[in-house]
Amino acid sequence: MEFQDQLNRSIKLTSTPKRIISLVPSQTELLVDLGLQSSIVGITHFCVHPRGLKEEKTSLGGTKKVNLRKVRELKPDIILCNKEENTREMVEDLVKIAPVHCSDVASLQDNAELIQMYGALFDKGEEAENLLQKIEASLLQLEQMVLNSQPKRVAYFIWNEPLMVAGQGTFINEMLKLNRMINVFEQDRYPETELIALKEMEIDAILLSSEPFPFQKEHKKTFSEITEKVLLVDGEYFNWYGSRVLKALKYFKQFHS
Repeated sequence: MEFQDQLNRSIKLTSTPKRIISLVPSQTELLVDLGLQSSIVGITHFCVHPRGLKEEKTSLGGTKKVNLRKVRELKPDIILCNKEENTREMVEDLVKIAPVHCSDVASLQDNAELIQMYGALFDKGEEAENLLQKIEASLLQLEQMVLNSQPKRVAYFIWNEPLMVAGQGTFINEMLKLNRMINVFEQDRYPETELIALKEMEIDAILLSSEPFPFQKEHKKTFSEITEKVLLVDGEYFNWYGSRVLKALKYFKQFHS
C-alpha cells in the first residue's frame, strides 16, 4: 500500500500500522478520538491529552528532540510527525527506523485532509468521516453566530521576552478569521514585535495565549496602554488541530456569548 503525506512524500506500508509513534500532541489526541489509543506505543512529553495517556505510553522526549534508541526499541510500524513541530533532521533520523508520515496544517481544509488521511492509513474511515461531519455541523453553527458581528482587529501573542505573535499562514490565524478577528500582523509565521510598534497600530483587542508561553493575569498590565481589552485565552483551542477543533468550536461559541 502506498500513501502520500501532506508534504507530498510517498509512504509505503505492507499492512495497516498496528504500532504507532506520535510526536505531535494534537495528532496524538486525534488518534485517540479515532479509536486508536491501544495502537499508540510512543508519544512526547507534551502529549497531555487525553489525561492519563502519558502514564500508559512510552515518553520519547520533546517535539524537537527524541530518544532514538527508545524509538527503535518500540519497533513502530509508523511514526507521525509535523512540518512545524518537528525538525527536518529528526525526520531524517526517524525514516531510518520506520515510515514517517508528516502533516502540514495551516487551515481547516488541511485539517480535514489530515483526518481523512489518518482514516485511510489506520482503517478508520468511518470514524474519520463521523468526526468531520461533527466538525462541519459545529462550524456552520459558529459561522451563523458571528455572521453579523463587527470584525475586531487583534494581536495574538504566543511568547514573552521577546514578544512574539502569530502571523499569517498559521493555524492560529485561521482560527482568528473564523471568529471574525483581523490579524493586525501581516508578516508570515511568528514575527517578533515591540510595545512601541503596537502603539502605532489600530488594535481592538490583544489576546494572550496560554501556550507555548503561559501568559498570566500579571502580564495583562503590560499591554494596557495599547488597548483596554486584553484577554487571556486557551491556546490549545487556537493552536491545536485534529479533533481538538471540535472542542475549539464549542469554546469559541462560549467566547462570543
